[in-house]
Amino acid sequence: MFENLTQRLTKTLRNITGQGKLTEENIKDTLREVRLALLEADVALPVVKDFINEVKAKALGTEVNTALNPGQEFIKIVFEELKIVMGSKNEELKFNAQPPCVFLMAGLQGAGKTTSVAKLAKYLKERLKKKVMVVSTDVYRPAAIEQLQTLASQVGVSFFSSSVDEKPVAIAKKAIAQAKLDFMDVLLIDTAGRLHVDEEMMQEIKELHKETNPIETLFVVDAMTGQDAANTAKAFNDALPLTGVILTKLDGDARGGAALSVRKITNCPIKFTGSGEKIEALEPFYPERMAGRILDMGDVLSLVEELQRKVDKDQADKIAQKFKTGGSFTLEDYMQQIEQMKNFGGISSIMSKLPGMASLPDEIKSQVKDKDFYQREAIILSMTPKERRYPEIIKASRKARIAKGAGVEIKAVTSLLREFDMMQKMMKKLQGKGGMRKMLNLMQGLMGNNNPFGGMR
Repeated sequence: MFENLTQRLTKTLRNITGQGKLTEENIKDTLREVRLALLEADVALPVVKDFINEVKAKALGTEVNTALNPGQEFIKIVFEELKIVMGSKNEELKFNAQPPCVFLMAGLQGAGKTTSVAKLAKYLKERLKKKVMVVSTDVYRPAAIEQLQTLASQVGVSFFSSSVDEKPVAIAKKAIAQAKLDFMDVLLIDTAGRLHVDEEMMQEIKELHKETNPIETLFVVDAMTGQDAANTAKAFNDALPLTGVILTKLDGDARGGAALSVRKITNCPIKFTGSGEKIEALEPFYPERMAGRILDMGDVLSLVEELQRKVDKDQADKIAQKFKTGGSFTLEDYMQQIEQMKNFGGISSIMSKLPGMASLPDEIKSQVKDKDFYQREAIILSMTPKERRYPEIIKASRKARIAKGAGVEIKAVTSLLREFDMMQKMMKKLQGKGGMRKMLNLMQGLMGNNNPFGGMR
C-alpha cells in the first residue's frame, strides 16, 4: 500500500532537508518531483494541482518554526496538506436515530461489497458492542443471498432471509420490521452491484434509499481502480446522498491514488479501509495516520491499538508466569508466538506501520518473508508432542520424517532447531539477574552471525 508513492516522496523530500531557507527557486524542483510522484500514484489531476498550489503557497508564506530547519518545515507542510486532502480527521459512524439504525451499502459489482458488509457487521458487534442484523437485497447475482448468509454465520450476527423472487424494497421493509421486533441496534442492507450509467438500477437504489431512510449510506469502492474510484464515487454521490466511503483492497494498491482523490473529488469522507481477505480486515480511516505512512513516518498508534486488540492476554500471562517460575521456552510456546504473528497479518504488516521502512534496502526487506513463519509452523506441527517439548531428541531420522511431513528439505528443520536454540538462550538470559541487558548483548552477537529472522542485520 502506497509503496511506490512513499519511496518517491521520501527520496524527493530528502533532497530539500539541507536547505537554509525556503525560496521559490529551491522548492521548484522538489514540487515538480512531488507532482510527478502523485500523478504516478494515479491521483486525480485536479487534486494534484490543488495540492501543489497549496503546498507552494504555505511554504513561501510561512514563518519557519525555530525548532525546525526549513527542509523539515517543508515536510511538515506536505504532511499537513496530505491530511487535509484525505479529510483532516476520522469521521465516525452515526447512530443518532431510533433503533435499528439503517446502513445502506452501495457500490459496483466486484468491489467487495458483500464481504465489506460482513466485515462492518463484525466491527460493529465486536468493537462497538452493537446488536447487528444483515440482509441482502441483491436479487440479481447468483448466490449473493447465500454468500451473505454464510458470512453472517461466520461473524455471528443475525441474518434476515430473502428470496430472488422478491422486490428489493419489499425485502428491506420486512427486514426493518423484523430488526425492530428483535431489538437490533443496526441493520446493514446489502444491495446489488450497479453502474452509475444504468438508469434503471440507479432508480432502484434511489427508491431503496427513500423507503429505508438510512442514517448511513456507504459507498464501497475498489482502491485498485485508482482515480476511477473517485470518479465513480462522485457519480454515485450525485445520485445518492452518500455519508461515507469504504475503500477495499487497499493492500493491493501500491499507488494509493484512490485514498488521495476520493475525499477531494466527492467531498465525502473515507470512513473505513479494507485490506486483505480476512473477515476482520476492516479499519477506521485516520487521515493523519495515513499521511504518516505515506511519508514513511509510520503508524505506530494503529500498531499499538492492533496489539491491544489481538494479543491473547491470557496466553501471554501464562508464558510470563512460566518464565517467572523458571520454566523453559518450548517449541509449543514458539508456535503460539507464530500464531500471534499471523493474527497481525504477518511480519510485513507490522513492518508497514513502522517508521523508516521505505528507506530500508530491498535486499533487507526481501529477507523478511511471511511464508517463512508458515513454514516454521508446518515444521513444528509435523513433530510429536514429545519432540516439541524436548527438541534435543530430534536427530537425523526424526529430522527426515519431520521434513517429509512439512514438505520441506531437512536443512529447513535443522535451521529452525538452531534458531529455536538461540531463542531458548535469550529466554534464559532474560530470567536471570540483569536479564534484559544480557539478552541484548546476546542478540547483538546473534545479529552478526545467524539471525533468527533470516540474516537481517
